[in-house]
Amino acid sequence: MATDHIRYDLLAQNALRGVVRTVLADVAKKGLPGEHHFKITFNTTAPGVRLSDRMRAQYPEAMTIILQHQFWDMQVDETGFEVGLSFGGVPERLGVPFEAVTAFFDPAVQFGFQFETLDAAAAGAQSAPQAGPVVDKRALPAGTGKAELKQDTPPLTSAAKSDAKSDAKPADRSGDEPPPEGGGAEVVR
Repeated sequence: MATDHIRYDLLAQNALRGVVRTVLADVAKKGLPGEHHFKITFNTTAPGVRLSDRMRAQYPEAMTIILQHQFWDMQVDETGFEVGLSFGGVPERLGVPFEAVTAFFDPAVQFGFQFETLDAAAAGAQSAPQAGPVVDKRALPAGTGKAELKQDTPPLTSAAKSDAKSDAKPADRSGDEPPPEGGGAEVVR
């Protein structure tokens, strides 16, 4: 197989992170429209992630936040977002670079992305070609209707290894295999 010198996989991920950026920037200005809400999983060890020592100790690798009813002062710029949330009644301010986001899902329309981690992308450059982000229209477990932290939310199916801790394991597929029958996932290359 020919070597991908252009790195379409990275270009596609950057474009999809731009979708997340655009959506969050719009919500920061106008609020959440209709029934839309977001489950955002991110790597807590990624450079630039800002969270309290208490939260970092509780979620040393990954965490999923739900932005629905109880979040405040969201600010979005070209590199990431900041948002105020309450965890166990304690207000916290999180700062998340878009590069740290590993999954984005809107349960209202069952639409989301799962991103390769930077380590997986680097490993892919040295070995076989990697599949890009997965667009998945399956619903994740329903939230409580509040901004909350969930560590046990199963990751979306992806060709990339997920860093999120979970009882469910992502499917381990190479980039050359098609998605499972009836899975509803579509690999974007």
